[in-house]
Amino acid sequence: MYRTHKNGELRIEHVGQEVTLCGWVQTIRDKGFMIWIDLRDRYGITQLMFNQDVSSSELMEAAKSVGREFVVKATGKVIERSSKTDKIPTGDIEVEVTSFEILNASITPPFTIEDESDGGDELRLKYRYLDIRRTPVREKLIFRSKLALETRKYLIGDDFVEVETPFLIKSTPEGARDFVVPSRMNPGQFYALPQSPQTFKQILMVAGMDKYFQIVKCFRDEDLRADRQPEFTQIDCEMAFVTQDDILNTFEGLTKHLFKTTLDVDLGDFPRMNYDEAMSRYGSDKPDTRFGMEFVELTDIAKGKGFPVFDAAEIVVGICAEGQAESYSNKDIKKLTEWMQRPQIGAKGMINVKVNADGTFKSSVDKFFDADALKTWAEKFDAKPGDLLLIMAGETDKTRKQLNELRLEMGNRMELRDPMNFKPLWVLDFPLLEWDEDSNRFHAMHHPFTSPKKADVERMLNGDHETMKALRADAYDLVINGVEIGGGSIRIHDRALQARNFKLLGFTDEEAEDQFGFLMGAFEYGAPPHGGIAFGFDRLCSVMNGVTSIRDFIAFPKNNQGRDTMIDAPSLIHDEQYDELFLKSTAEVAAE
Repeated sequence: MYRTHKNGELRIEHVGQEVTLCGWVQTIRDKGFMIWIDLRDRYGITQLMFNQDVSSSELMEAAKSVGREFVVKATGKVIERSSKTDKIPTGDIEVEVTSFEILNASITPPFTIEDESDGGDELRLKYRYLDIRRTPVREKLIFRSKLALETRKYLIGDDFVEVETPFLIKSTPEGARDFVVPSRMNPGQFYALPQSPQTFKQILMVAGMDKYFQIVKCFRDEDLRADRQPEFTQIDCEMAFVTQDDILNTFEGLTKHLFKTTLDVDLGDFPRMNYDEAMSRYGSDKPDTRFGMEFVELTDIAKGKGFPVFDAAEIVVGICAEGQAESYSNKDIKKLTEWMQRPQIGAKGMINVKVNADGTFKSSVDKFFDADALKTWAEKFDAKPGDLLLIMAGETDKTRKQLNELRLEMGNRMELRDPMNFKPLWVLDFPLLEWDEDSNRFHAMHHPFTSPKKADVERMLNGDHETMKALRADAYDLVINGVEIGGGSIRIHDRALQARNFKLLGFTDEEAEDQFGFLMGAFEYGAPPHGGIAFGFDRLCSVMNGVTSIRDFIAFPKNNQGRDTMIDAPSLIHDEQYDELFLKSTAEVAAE
C-alpha cells in the first residue's frame, strides 16, 4: 500500500494512529537534531517530523538527503503539534516518521512551487506539469471539472442527450480561419477542425434527437489574447420545437444552477435588453451593468453653437463620473485623453466639464459654451457638484465604441467593477446582417443559419437591399459583467429561406450546394423548428472566478503565438510525411 491517507485529510482526531503518506516535498527545515518536511499532494499539506531521539541515524540521513519536489513515502504516528498553525487544515497535527522511502528524486525546479511563484508566464507554460502542482492552478482545474459535472447533471436532468460530433469535417470560408488537416487517402483534399458543431447539431434536430448537448472542443485559427485560445471548449446545445423564450429560460436556469452549486451564489432573474438599447445606453453589445455611468446624448443641444467639433459630428455623447471633478487635474485629464488617443481606441480628443462644489462650471470648451449651456448639459446628465462630465463627438458607431472603452476604464479607476459581483444580462434582437463596404457584401452577424425574426421573414424573402440592412435576427447573447459568455439563435429550418440567406451573403447557388447541400437536403425531410446556444466554457470558468485570462482553466494552454512551449508544437514533420500527404516540403518550396 502506498498510502493510507491523503495529505489534506489528517486532523486532531487521528492522533495516535499509524499512517502512510505519499507526495512531493514542498519545504525542508533542518535544525540538526530535528527535521521537518512539508509533504504535498493535490489534497493538501502534512508536516512530517524526524527527531534524532527516536529516529535512527539512517532515517535522519534519508530525510537530510531529499530536496524540493522529491517524491517520497513516509510511515509514522500522528501526534499533536506543539506549535499549531491555522494556515493549513492539518495544522493541529504532524506525523512522527518511523519509515521513510524516496520514490523518485527531482532536480531543482526552475521556479518555486508556491501559491506566489517566481516563475514568469512563459517559463511556467514550458514546465506546465510543475505549474499545475501549484494550488491556484490546481484549484482552477478542479473547479473546471466540477463545473462540467454540474453542467451534465443539469442538462441530462432536463432530458438532454450528450452526443459526440466529428472533429474531422468540411472547411467553410465563413467565420474565423479553419485549421485544416490533409487527407492521405484523398490526395489534395483536406479536412477542417470544427469551429463549432453547428451544422451537426442542427442535423441532430432533423434526426429527431430533440435535445442535444456536448461539452466539446472547438478550433479557430485566429489571433490570440487573454480570453482566446486556438482550441477552446463550448457547452454546445440545441433544442427542437422551441421559441426564443424556451431557450432563454432553460439556459438561465442552467447558469443559476452552476453559480449556486459551485459558488453558492444566488443569481436573480436575468434582465433582457435589445441590441439597439445596449448600443445606445452603453456603446457595447456586451455591456457591463455592475455600474451606471450610462451614455447621455447631447447632440440636439450641443450642435449648431459654433464649436466645429460638435457641429461636424453625427453624435455628441458623454458619461458622468460621479465625484471625480476634484480627483482629476488638468494634467490628469490630459493623460486620460492621451490614453483614449492610443491606436487601440483611436479617439481624436475628449471634452471635459467639471461641476464645481459651489455649483459653477469649468470646461475645456468655455469659450464656445457659457454657464447656462453647461448647466443645461449638467441637468441632462443629472450631475451633482463634484461630478466630472466626459464628452466625445464624431461618427455614431465609432464614437459610442470609443466612449464604451472610456466608461470601462473609469469603472476600473473608480473601483466599480468588483469581479465577484455578478450581473448577468440577455442581449436580444441583433441585426441579422452587416454590410461590409470593403467586400461590398453582407456578412452574417452571428452565422449563416440564424433565422430572422418571424415578422421579418417576408421582408427577407422579398425585400430590397436597404430592407436587408434592417432585418433583425432571432438571436441572443448571455453577458455577465461585460463578458459574452454565450450566444445562440433560432435557426432557419426551411430550405428556401436558407437558400435566400446564402444568396444575400454572396454565395452562388453552386457554392451553397457544394458547402452546405447536406444541410439544405436534410431540411427537405421534415426539419422541425429549432434553436440553440453555446457557452464559452473556459470563459465561463474565468468569469465565475473573477479573472480575465482563460489560460489557467486549461490544463495545457498555448502561448500568445499559438505555441505549446512544453511539447514544442507546432513543429516540422518528416519528409516522408510530406510525400504521404502529397504536400511539398519547405525544402521543395525553397528550391522552386
